[in-house]
Amino acid sequence: MGELDIAEVAQRAGIPASTLRYYEEKGLIASVGRRGLRRLFAEQVLERLALIALGRAAGLSLDEIGLMFTPDGRPRIDRRMLAAKADELDQTIRKLSAMRDGLRHAAACPAPSHMECPTFRRLLRAAASGAIGGRGKRAASP
Repeated sequence: MGELDIAEVAQRAGIPASTLRYYEEKGLIASVGRRGLRRLFAEQVLERLALIALGRAAGLSLDEIGLMFTPDGRPRIDRRMLAAKADELDQTIRKLSAMRDGLRHAAACPAPSHMECPTFRRLLRAAASGAIGGRGKRAASP
């Protein structure tokens, strides 16, 4: 089993050494020793970093990613959590697709004014209700 110093891991994983130190602080990775002042990592850390990168790309928090590993470092991926994250992504995709379609319509709308366009007005109502744009629904005014 080979060991890599922190600079080698950072270069091969394409992430800053500061991120590696932060991941170690969070318990996501562990160094196996030191060479002078530099942390040393087992080569397997590269696979673990790839799993962390995949989790981050999927929108998982570092805490959620931390739950994907057993105490001895083996992957333990919660399939229900992955399915729930996929459902969240589906919802986000639907909202973004609706926004894209509305913007495309507004860009090409033949109405003299966007405020006269029924499609644009529906888009405005959806934005005001929080249905698009990433906000939660607003409470009704008193």
